[in-house]
Amino acid sequence: MEFKSALVNARHHIVFILGLSTALLIAFSIETRETDQVLGNFRFETEEVVPLKQSRVLTSQEYEWASIAWQYFENNYQENTGLVNSVDEYPSTTMWDTASYLMGLIAAEKLNVISAETFNIRMDKVLTTLARLPLVDGQLPNKAYNTQTLEMVDYENNPKVNGIGWSAIDIGRVLVPMNILIWQYPEFNKQVNDVLTYWNVGEMLTDGYMFGARPSAKDGEMERVQEGRIGYEEYASKSLALMGRDVFNAMKYIDFIEMVDVYGIQIPTDKRDPAEYHAHNYVVSESYILDGIEFGADSVSKIFAHRVYQAQERRFQETGILTAVSEDNVDEAPYFVYNTVFSDGKVWNAISDDGKDQSHLKTLSTKAAFGWYALYESDYTDQLIKEAGQLYTNKKGWYSGRYEIDGRTNKAITANTNGIVLESLAYIENGPLLTIGEK
Repeated sequence: MEFKSALVNARHHIVFILGLSTALLIAFSIETRETDQVLGNFRFETEEVVPLKQSRVLTSQEYEWASIAWQYFENNYQENTGLVNSVDEYPSTTMWDTASYLMGLIAAEKLNVISAETFNIRMDKVLTTLARLPLVDGQLPNKAYNTQTLEMVDYENNPKVNGIGWSAIDIGRVLVPMNILIWQYPEFNKQVNDVLTYWNVGEMLTDGYMFGARPSAKDGEMERVQEGRIGYEEYASKSLALMGRDVFNAMKYIDFIEMVDVYGIQIPTDKRDPAEYHAHNYVVSESYILDGIEFGADSVSKIFAHRVYQAQERRFQETGILTAVSEDNVDEAPYFVYNTVFSDGKVWNAISDDGKDQSHLKTLSTKAAFGWYALYESDYTDQLIKEAGQLYTNKKGWYSGRYEIDGRTNKAITANTNGIVLESLAYIENGPLLTIGEK
């Protein structure tokens, strides 16, 4: 009877280990196939890659940078819910930004920016909240929540009874810190299991692809739409694979990849037509940076990340414009811009989510500069961090960047920027954050 009881008590761990084994077999099969099975006719010659930064203890300046980033989370923490605002002083958040907070919280603990007691109290509170959020159709987290009331809201923070749908990519990202907690902080296993039991993650997966949900224009009922493009799709699927979910098709690059020449560098892009699929194919730094600092990247994403980085360095060499591009909040309308290496048929395209040109809002992205600095040891990443290292306020945290057109500071201050700054610095000291069996 004791053995049977122990087996029942351990069932969550057993299921997780079995799921991980399945995921590792999938990953191994991807890594060891013939190149043309993984990437069609795209073959990689031996490439000269900028050396990855070796793990080391942070300098006193880097530690101060981490402390500045943590100040954002101190200022925007909601005591009653445990959530953090996505944007400074604005009581709303998304699952992506909640993941940035969780990753920032983990990074701050690893760097001793916060005490173990603070970490434990905050992590327990936010996990408890995630296990009781109102869910879209009772299935999955809404795209946005009021951080004070936990109401499902739209992006203007207006309450919506059944929400505005879910983002599979955002949920995939928030499962990254869940994986870290399972492996490195087992004291939170029960709380993580409570969240995963409450959310019906399987509802967003079909035939190995990830599907978001949005209200139908016809009747307002939630309709499923395939979600994710090259870079983000593969990144977000990794956390699901580690939990034993079937995301085999989402993890592949072959189905929709198209190489585009940028300064003589072949950049991976997604050939799905935005007009047909109602989603833009942004090529930015963030997904590749997160893949590297969180998972350690794989043999394909390492090459793709380097090419995306190299194109930005080459732009600087050709134009004199210091370049580190990503999607970012900006401090004027439309308040969010995708500053890309390539999007919608154009190189160095800057657009809002409705596809409108926002070239006048191109910025050097603080989080992209920190991410490339964390990953690569080069003169160019040193130049990036020299510029980005000035873009902060001690009282509020890191600004989102600097405008290319006139050198003004982009004074938007967000959870995502400050979370990725903390993650990047934790990577410098510890290597990839999602390691198994150690903190």
